[in-house]
Amino acid sequence: MRSVSPAATQLSAPMESPAVADEVAFGCDAFRIYRTGKMDRLCLPARAPTGLDPATGVTSKDVVLDPGTGLSARLFLPARPAADPSNNNKKLPVLVFFHGGCFLIESAVSPLYHAYVASLAAAAGVLAVSVEYRLAPEHPVPTAYEDAWAALRWAAEARDVWLAEHGDGARLFLAGDRAGGNIVHNVLVRASFQPAPRVEGAILLHPWFGGSTVVEGENEETARDMGMVWEFACPGAVGGADDPRMNPMAPGAPGLENLRCDRMLVCAGEKDWAAARDRAYYAAVSTSAWRGSMCRGGVAWVESEGEGHVFFLQKPGCANAKELMDRVVAFIDGH
Repeated sequence: MRSVSPAATQLSAPMESPAVADEVAFGCDAFRIYRTGKMDRLCLPARAPTGLDPATGVTSKDVVLDPGTGLSARLFLPARPAADPSNNNKKLPVLVFFHGGCFLIESAVSPLYHAYVASLAAAAGVLAVSVEYRLAPEHPVPTAYEDAWAALRWAAEARDVWLAEHGDGARLFLAGDRAGGNIVHNVLVRASFQPAPRVEGAILLHPWFGGSTVVEGENEETARDMGMVWEFACPGAVGGADDPRMNPMAPGAPGLENLRCDRMLVCAGEKDWAAARDRAYYAAVSTSAWRGSMCRGGVAWVESEGEGHVFFLQKPGCANAKELMDRVVAFIDGH
């Protein structure tokens, strides 16, 4: 399991004058990044307990995927309807989920993501694998991508008894929000040039993308700030925010036509700061020669009216969150 570092993490950085030694380069409710290279995590999440969740009927457990790196995941197994015993032997689609948090914060075992993935597993009837990938700056990007790739292969190979007994490896889905949505895209890119299991569907929930040139509807200041956060999480970024891992539409980025999944769902909130980039990503995929567009479903777009960034995590009981959940469930069902 991930060992949480102290809230303040010091990185090597160019020497600053005393006057700017503690100057904040970027700050939000969850973390601060200083010009010296130090980062403060302001609210370390608690650890949600595993076991049976009476509210959803979902049972969860934690599993170590790789003792060498400490990579782990939280698995979620939904209950079978008692009124339909014929379903007891029916295997479930497997959904590999990547949480958000700018590659810097949050956790698969936090109450926020435990609750969301448990609800998703119950609603969609999927066996969910929520990945506890390693965070920057202690483990700079691309570590998160490497962990995500390892988790995908682990799930596809059914290396856990729940997956072996209950999971349908032929119905494999990827999903993630914010940085997790970015991870989904980059896993699909890697699958285009390395042997990989077939991914039936990819669900990108308010994914984090960027670029050095703003797109229509994008706030320039927000784009600049998020570009700085990306470079902090990924010090080796080539071209800053135009690194193809952050900007899939940048010159020289891998062709979107090669994304390796059959169907895709891209979601954003109308008032989400990331909506303009997400809309541009959807448009680029849908107008590319992506082979998925010739299969059933292709790529679909969902925009939640009047809602902001990852509202469905903060307001899971609101009408728009329920509507979005219904759309995700329908997508997994193939509708």
